[in-house]
Amino acid sequence: MIYLDYLATTPCDPRVVEAMLPWFTRDFGNAGSLHAPGRKAAEAVARARAQVAVLLGVTAEEIIFTSGATEANNLAIKGVARYRRPGAPGPETPRRRIVTLATEHKCVLQTVTDLEKEGFEPCVLGVGADGRVDEEAFRQALEVPTLLVSVMAANNETGVIQNLDVLAAMARETGATVHSDLAQAAGKMPLSLAGLDLASVSGHKLYGPKGIGVLYVRRRPRVRLQPLFSGGGQERLLRSGTLPVPLVVGMGRAAELMREEGAAEAVRLARLRERLLQGLREHWPHLRVNGTGTENSSLLPQLPGALNVCLGERGPPARALLEAVPEVAASLGSACTAGSGASSYVLRAMGLSEARAQRSLRLSVGRFTSEDEIDRAVAMLGAAFSRISGS
Repeated sequence: MIYLDYLATTPCDPRVVEAMLPWFTRDFGNAGSLHAPGRKAAEAVARARAQVAVLLGVTAEEIIFTSGATEANNLAIKGVARYRRPGAPGPETPRRRIVTLATEHKCVLQTVTDLEKEGFEPCVLGVGADGRVDEEAFRQALEVPTLLVSVMAANNETGVIQNLDVLAAMARETGATVHSDLAQAAGKMPLSLAGLDLASVSGHKLYGPKGIGVLYVRRRPRVRLQPLFSGGGQERLLRSGTLPVPLVVGMGRAAELMREEGAAEAVRLARLRERLLQGLREHWPHLRVNGTGTENSSLLPQLPGALNVCLGERGPPARALLEAVPEVAASLGSACTAGSGASSYVLRAMGLSEARAQRSLRLSVGRFTSEDEIDRAVAMLGAAFSRISGS
C-alpha cells in the first residue's frame, strides 16, 4: 500500500506511540484524582498542555483539550454565539451575523447553519478559482455588525492557504470574534495566533492519535464561551469529561515533534509534492492544479504536502481510477463526505464544473512518504488510466 492521503489522517508517529503506552497500563490514574497516580497523570497533562502551547506560540492556560477539531470547532462557534445569544441582556444591540467561507470543513458549515435556528444570521462567502476569499467581499460582509468570523487557515481538500492575518485584522477592527480551524495547518506552516481569539487543532492531522484535539481560547482579552455540555468542567469549566491521559500525552509529544521537525519536514514535503506533480503531468499533460486559478502554476500558497489535481473533462472519473489502483490510497475529497457519492463541494465552490470536479484527485504526502513510493504510485495511476480509458 502506498499511502497518499495524509490530509485525511496521518499515521501515529512511533515516538508518539512510545510516549503514550505507559499511560494505558502502568500509569492509568485519573488526572482529576488527588492521590499519587492521579497527581502523576495531572503532571503529564500539564506537560502536554505546555508542549501544544509552545507549538502554537500561546500560553498553556489558553489550551483546552477536546475530542478533536470537530468538537473544538463546535465549542468555539456555538460557545461564542450562545454566550452572546440574541435577546441576552447587554449594553449593545446583539450581533447576529456569523461569517464563514463556502470551502470550510463540513463541521463549521453545519454549525453555522444550525445556529440560524437560534436567531443568528449565517453569512457564507464564496471563493475565487484559486480557493481564496476576495478581501473586498469579506470587508463588505463585515459592514453588518458581526459576532463571529470563522476562516480555515489551510483547506483540507486543496491545501489552499487563506491570508488569515489580513482577514483576522479586518474582522477584529469591527469588533468581531475571530476563530480559525488550524487542523491542517498547525506545525506544517508558519503561523501566528496573535490575530485570533479561538483556534482548533486536531491530533491525528499531525502524527498524533485520533480522538484528541485542542481549542485555543484567548485569555487577554478574555473570550467568553458557553460550554456545549454539562459535567465536572475539567477543562477550565469550558469542557467536561475525564481527560484521556494517553491521548493527551500523545498530542503533546506530536506537537513537540512538529515544533522540532516541522520546518525541515515542510521543505522535504514540498519537493515530494513537486515530484508527484511532475510525474502526473507526464501522463496528463493538461493536468490542472486545483487552487491556483491557472492551468499550470503550482506556486501560489498551498500546504507543502497537498496536491489536488483535475485530470481533465474527458476520460473516466477519478473514482474509477482509484478503484482500479487499490494499492494507492488517495481520495476524491474530504473523508467526511466520501460516502455521499457527490463531487467535492469545495471544488464546486471554486467554480469547477461537475465534469472537472468528478475528475479531480486529492493526493497528499507526509512524514513517511518516500520518493520511490511517489514514482511507483504515478506509474500505477498512469497505467490504470490507460487501461480503463482504452487509450
